Amino acid sequence: MLVVSRRDDDAPRALSVCAPITTSTRDSEYEVSIGKPKFLHESSYVNVQGLQAIQHHELKRMIGRLSDADLQVVKRAIKWLFDIDEK
Repeated sequence: MLVVSRRDDDAPRALSVCAPITTSTRDSEYEVSIGKPKFLHESSYVNVQGLQAIQHHELKRMIGRLSDADLQVVKRAIKWLFDIDEK
C-alpha cells in the first residue's frame, strides 16, 4: 500500500488513505507505473482506483519511499480519478 493522504496528527479519525501497489496492470489510466523501487522485488504499479481508508494501527511499517517525481505522477492520477482541475 502507498499512503497518499497527508500526515495529520490532529485528524478526527486515525485513518490514512492508501492506494494498493500491484505487479499486474491492465494498462489503464488508473494505474501508475513506479518501475522497480529499491524496496520492491518487481516492477510495480499504484492502482489509484483501489483507494481505501486504512486505520493507522493496521499500517505495520514503512518499507520505502517513492521518489518525489513518482509521487507527483500518482497525485496527478488521483486528481484525474476525481476529475479535479489542476488550475
